[in-house]
Amino acid sequence: MKLKEIAEFLSLDYRGEDLEITALNSLLRANFTELTYCDGEKNIKDVPHTGAGAILIKQEYENLVPKDTKVLISPNPHLSFAFLSKLFAKPLFSNVKEKKQDIAKSAKIMPNVYIGDNVNIGENVVIMAGAYIGDNVSIGDESIIHPNVVIYNDSKIGKKCHLLANCVIGSDGFGYAHNKNGEHYKIYHNGNVILEDYVEIGACATIDRAVFNSTIIKRGTKIDNLVQIGHNCNIGQNCLIIAQTGISGSTELGRSVVMGGQSATSGHLKIGDFSTIAARGGVSKNLGGGRVYGGFPIMLQKDWLRLQAKIALNFKDKD
Repeated sequence: MKLKEIAEFLSLDYRGEDLEITALNSLLRANFTELTYCDGEKNIKDVPHTGAGAILIKQEYENLVPKDTKVLISPNPHLSFAFLSKLFAKPLFSNVKEKKQDIAKSAKIMPNVYIGDNVNIGENVVIMAGAYIGDNVSIGDESIIHPNVVIYNDSKIGKKCHLLANCVIGSDGFGYAHNKNGEHYKIYHNGNVILEDYVEIGACATIDRAVFNSTIIKRGTKIDNLVQIGHNCNIGQNCLIIAQTGISGSTELGRSVVMGGQSATSGHLKIGDFSTIAARGGVSKNLGGGRVYGGFPIMLQKDWLRLQAKIALNFKDKD
């Protein structure tokens, strides 16, 4: 779309030079044909370094925008971006009459499997009944896709991965912008999910696609049943994530992190290599590696156990 068309669609005033906008992207990844946005203090530091052709931004931050980047002033850039994301959303499926598919002869595809356009399926892959494989998906050699698995468009599955029944790879992330009346507007996600080699995803687990780039599950990680991994997460090599764990968007796990059952993280934080989060631990800050944490607020597990013992003794004394 032309930038002036975008301004008109969003009911924003723009009288500068026009520009063809080809896509939406993040502040630091956008190029001169793409539009980005800044929604507040958490990423204001990146505004002077953006290479975007145009930016949605509040008037109070306009002076931080590089001189070569066109400015659309919005009272709520996040909301304006949400409206715009629908126009730039990728189609859910291709309408081509003849799909291009590269499926190895050794692959075993059971009945009632849907396979989209531009799909690559490697040697000795097994895809069981009821699975959905979207457009532009690749599945590496010897991976096994169990019944009713959904792999959305653009997802990349490595070699020797196991995706157990009813898991969902690449669904839209839980991202919404809000107006002053408390109404919520969907942000459409155009990124993808990448599973590296030897990854296992448990039954009914869900992994959301990124807004712009990739949600990544690295080599050798094993994810239990009923786990939720939010958009833009980066899960390190050989992690173990136990049932009913919830990992919020843009969380980064280092190598060989263990997340105990029903543990959780808030978003935009990092957990260091070889950390363990005990069952029901709630991570709300960055954590260093090589230690065992538990409880909420999160602390060293040994301190959490001492605290619980003192509380129990206190109540016992009162009895």
